Amino acid sequence: MTPASPLPLLIDGTTLTPDHVHEVAVDRRRVGIHPDAVERMSRSRAVIEDIVTRDRVVYGVSTGFGKLSDVHIGRDQITPLQHNLVRSHAAGVGDPFSEVEVRALMLLRANVLAKGLSGARPVVVERLCDLLNHHVYPVIPCRGSVGASGDLAPLAHLALVLIGEGEVFSESTIITGREAFEAIGVPPLDLQAKEGLALLNGTQATLATGLISWRRARQLLDMSDLAGAMSLEALKGSPVAFDKRIHQARPHRGQVEVAERLTRFLRDSEIRESHMDCGRIQDAYSLRCIPQVHGPVRECVEYVRGVAAVEINSATDNPLVFADGGDVLSGGNFHGQSLGLAFDFLTMSLSVLANISERRIERLLNPEYGDLPPFLADHPGLNSGFMIAQVAAAALSSENKVLSHPASVDSIPTSGNKEDHVPMAMGAALKLKQVVANLERILAIEFLCAAQGIDYLRPLKAGVTAEAAYQHIRQHISHVAVDRVLSKDIERMIGVMNDRHFIDLAI
Repeated sequence: MTPASPLPLLIDGTTLTPDHVHEVAVDRRRVGIHPDAVERMSRSRAVIEDIVTRDRVVYGVSTGFGKLSDVHIGRDQITPLQHNLVRSHAAGVGDPFSEVEVRALMLLRANVLAKGLSGARPVVVERLCDLLNHHVYPVIPCRGSVGASGDLAPLAHLALVLIGEGEVFSESTIITGREAFEAIGVPPLDLQAKEGLALLNGTQATLATGLISWRRARQLLDMSDLAGAMSLEALKGSPVAFDKRIHQARPHRGQVEVAERLTRFLRDSEIRESHMDCGRIQDAYSLRCIPQVHGPVRECVEYVRGVAAVEINSATDNPLVFADGGDVLSGGNFHGQSLGLAFDFLTMSLSVLANISERRIERLLNPEYGDLPPFLADHPGLNSGFMIAQVAAAALSSENKVLSHPASVDSIPTSGNKEDHVPMAMGAALKLKQVVANLERILAIEFLCAAQGIDYLRPLKAGVTAEAAYQHIRQHISHVAVDRVLSKDIERMIGVMNDRHFIDLAI
């Protein structure tokens, strides 16, 4: 974990970045609300209070919700209306989100409210900041959202804690939201007009889940190039296919970048020098076409970053309050289609990355493709080597293909058919999370196999970066001389892949 900035992040609804999300969610950087955001929120809040004073009928302020939007609610029932909304919508199921995901979710929701288009009081954002700064971790089930009208169920479980209800993780036990607020010395909220709805409408649970997965996917994408370079060395493949002239002739940005990276990783390779005149004309696609396969995935990762960067600072509430004209306008910014499509796209792309990694693993193990020992075993027959590690990679790769069926093309009408088209965006984010975990394990297996293969070519050294990665692996995981439990090695390798030094090697 990198040290958090000593200065708090002042959220304002317009300048939050994916890196900021990481700093708060993972590094636990402190947060506060920017004075400009307080001023904007106060102005939009005045519009809501004027509506209440005049007893005007406005959706979400003085009406029921969804199919019940034609039911008028009197001003004396405003707070019960908001609290009932939160309680009734807290219908999430399944395992809870991780602490990192919940922290990202709270930050993203606070940032949306700080934009000043939701009509909520500044104190609502201040309470979310209190939870973050005191490391309070609400229990939020991960399933139950269709992505419109936003992530209602997950966000309702967060809002429950803000009103002193719900559940919070505390060390080895679970406490109530009220107990959590008592522990940090601030009162829970009594929600005022529209504030319950402002907390529930939005895409932030989907976005938080996807963003955390996206960041790890970006690191794994870099590592996949490095793993491919090590595998190519172990298999005595040729870097000729990465010559820049080839890729300038088909200048897709990602393809060109990957070819340049591989060339850098393989520079000054003694292994390459040892087989310059071996007579092999071309390598298999899983080696020769790494730029053409990894490159498009790199472009997809950047596309998803762009979508997420827009969503981070977007108003996803409904209705939106425009203080300049005093207008309260109903729309559909809570609809998560853009996120669902983006995360489905990334899921499919990472599945491709996993597929080609598994194929390189198989080539490392299969004696028909080179002169490495069968299954990378020192004494094949007596030892099975990495035989079943490849089986595990195949299983994970196959699972990824099933998970690559897009969630965002489905829709089941909800809320009495008022919400007759929904994006199933949360399903896309949850699938992405699993595919990222599967890809990480597959790449761990490839790194182990490539390192084992390079062992058999010693004392020759691999290219400068591939050699550095090999040495780093061998500092933590020894050569498999006799059969041992490889699942432990795979977990150790995942630990290596989460080490800052190893991450930096792959950049």
